Amino acid sequence: MPTKITPLVMVAIILLGSPVLVGGSAGSSAAAPDAVYVQSFEKWQAEQIDDLKQNWLPLAGLYWLKPGANSFGAAPDNAVVFPKGPPHAGEFDLEGRDVIVKPLPDTHATIADKPLTTVKLDPDVSGHASMVEMGTLQFHVIVRGERVGIRLKDTESSSLRSFHGLIFYPLDMNYRVTATWVPAEGKRTIDIPNVLGDVSSTPVLGTVAFKINGQELQLTHLGGNPAKGLFFVFNDLTAKSDTYPGGRFLETEPVVNGTVVLDFNRAHNPPCAVTPYATCPLAPKENRLAAAIPAGEKFDKAAHGHH
Repeated sequence: MPTKITPLVMVAIILLGSPVLVGGSAGSSAAAPDAVYVQSFEKWQAEQIDDLKQNWLPLAGLYWLKPGANSFGAAPDNAVVFPKGPPHAGEFDLEGRDVIVKPLPDTHATIADKPLTTVKLDPDVSGHASMVEMGTLQFHVIVRGERVGIRLKDTESSSLRSFHGLIFYPLDMNYRVTATWVPAEGKRTIDIPNVLGDVSSTPVLGTVAFKINGQELQLTHLGGNPAKGLFFVFNDLTAKSDTYPGGRFLETEPVVNGTVVLDFNRAHNPPCAVTPYATCPLAPKENRLAAAIPAGEKFDKAAHGHH
């Protein structure tokens, strides 16, 4: 799931609370982090912001292709209407899951720093997506289930220019807890919905059990090797007012000796919280917690509430 944010030119809000707890179950009074943790957190947060700026805030369009020819350009009579650029730039031919781009002769575009000609575009799922550049626009093919589309970036995106940083709850080490890893028995699967309305069935490798404010909770791991780290999409009672309703992402370090640390201070929003052109998984019903987790990233409804 891939898509996975310096001393901080960012405008993220971090307020510190007050005695330190690392691991265990979350308590009720705030526990402040030490300087080493704050430094590590700020580095992680800067990486999150860089990822947003590089990959998500510049997004300017997502266009699902129909079989056959799909004309593209800025003119409204195209099948794929770009927000800017030449009125008629060419066409995307969809054959099965293959996309062949056929630029018009006067279209000034490049691919791998060479003039764009008729060529098959490698999709994102290949691991080496073909990136086409046309002025300030960049586009490539994405595949999501049975859908094949064009994802468009604009390096002069207004969303990128207007980005003012991330908003987080105050750091609280009570929400950095040690969980027990419970490997799955048998061949269980979990249904994971996404913002497109699709549902994918994914094998369950295991769950984690932990306590928050004395309440016993569990989350289901959604993919990847536990020896390399766990990944969760979850939501909680703060989604009613403060956090992204579709769920937040949480990654961990590897499972060691049957335990793993869940640091909810690093729970962060999916790209769909800042752009309508991402295709994010939503929290499955198994990961909708009947508890409040007032830690990690908040949702800036004023800036992104329309997503």
